[in-house]
Amino acid sequence: MVPIYPTSTAEQAAYIINDAQAKLVFVGDQAQYDLACAALKDCNTVQHVIAFDASVKLTNDINHRHLDTLLSSEVSPAVEAELQQRLQDTDLDDLLTLIYTSGTTGDPKGVMLDYRNVASTVRQHDQKLAFEPGDVSLAFLPLSHVFERGWSFYVLCRGGRNVYLQDTMMAKEAILAVKPHTMCVVPRFLEKVYSAVQDKVSKSPAMRQKLFAWAINVGQRQFEVNQGREQGSTALKLQWLLADKLVFSKLRNVLGGRFKFMPCGGAALDADVAAFFHSINLPVLCGYGMTETTATVTCNTLANRVTGSNGQALPDVEIKIGQDNEILVRGDIVMRGYYNRPQETAEAFEDGWLKTGDAGRFDAQGNLYITDRIKELMKTSNGKYIAPQRVEGKVGCCPFIEQVAIVADARNYVTALIVPAFSALESWAKDKGLSYESPMDLLRHSHVVEHFEQRLKHLQKELAGFEKIKKFTLLPEAFSMESGLITPTMKLRRKMIYHKYAREIKAMYSK
Repeated sequence: MVPIYPTSTAEQAAYIINDAQAKLVFVGDQAQYDLACAALKDCNTVQHVIAFDASVKLTNDINHRHLDTLLSSEVSPAVEAELQQRLQDTDLDDLLTLIYTSGTTGDPKGVMLDYRNVASTVRQHDQKLAFEPGDVSLAFLPLSHVFERGWSFYVLCRGGRNVYLQDTMMAKEAILAVKPHTMCVVPRFLEKVYSAVQDKVSKSPAMRQKLFAWAINVGQRQFEVNQGREQGSTALKLQWLLADKLVFSKLRNVLGGRFKFMPCGGAALDADVAAFFHSINLPVLCGYGMTETTATVTCNTLANRVTGSNGQALPDVEIKIGQDNEILVRGDIVMRGYYNRPQETAEAFEDGWLKTGDAGRFDAQGNLYITDRIKELMKTSNGKYIAPQRVEGKVGCCPFIEQVAIVADARNYVTALIVPAFSALESWAKDKGLSYESPMDLLRHSHVVEHFEQRLKHLQKELAGFEKIKKFTLLPEAFSMESGLITPTMKLRRKMIYHKYAREIKAMYSK
């Protein structure tokens, strides 16, 4: 089984189909079928295309079929016998899936995961998470990504109910309708919730702002007490009950009101955002993992949530810190290698340990902290190393910023390409009475530029001087997969971005 992102281009899909040497292609709706047909013009191994949606109009009556038609077809005794034999011959070491990496630094590679990898992950999660049969999980992230895919395996193995969200733009409505007990999220989702709350509070009367600030302070203190890191008191408990009734319960109800916890991964979560969710008693369990490790390597738990950390290792996973502080992993969760890429597979391991490409450290309690992405570190011309995701994570919390890509490598200061959140910006401009004729005209408005300057100043107050964005350019269009600027997992293709916006970058460094 080889998943392909439904948002992939025909060229991207064709690359994976050819690399995996796929013989069957399954599609969902008409758009996916049309995309597959375009991709298959350059694919020689595919023999059949199966459409899940019965309304899909097929253009090939011989090799293209609807799933319902296929299931209703009579199965010959020979085929049935072969199926039963294959079922009898199954083994945990059989290959289960190829999941292709995002390809931020080169062509995507097919990660080979077997049944043993998934079985080990399921078993070890049982010892970490409070998931019970009957719990509802909303599948919000794409199943072609190892995070949601691995979590869905776990939910179904443990008697949970998975509700699949087809349109991610309907997440808010789906959460209210489904009222999930859990849902895998990425930091960007939480940042948007956080920034929306902060934006609404900033527009509230002064008394409500003070009430909110008081409640968050109480929530943070009670959270530390609940984690056993601070001494509690009756007075604090009573304050928390009041804060929960007046503020926290209302915020949780906006998110369905039944969340037990939300696994979070894919990138670093800003500490302020994490602290907010901990304060309102909506547990976010940050973890660390890769496609190559069947997702989770370490994770926070309800009883051990340390803001800024990725928690402790799964019970049977071995981790050590190697050269240049690189995180090395060993255990049954680690892939068998990259499909048809023996050299890349050999380079990914060191004496049996998987080289993650991430630098990290442990605290005294065994919680893992990701300090850098080794391959993505930027070195300024002054010799300072900058982790771009750290800076972008801080800035991304702003409700007026949709996307950001910083520039720093071999430069004497940090700059940024910023895609504004136009709906929020246009609403702000209307409140300020600004007049403009086009989106570009709005971005060039002196009041808008000054607004972003002030926002950046506030957002970067915790960053070191050499990490702070000194200049920025506001862009009229988002980074997209169609333009080749982001991967299907929404990671930035920095080289492509820098190439496309070379003129804008040059202008930010001209005197």
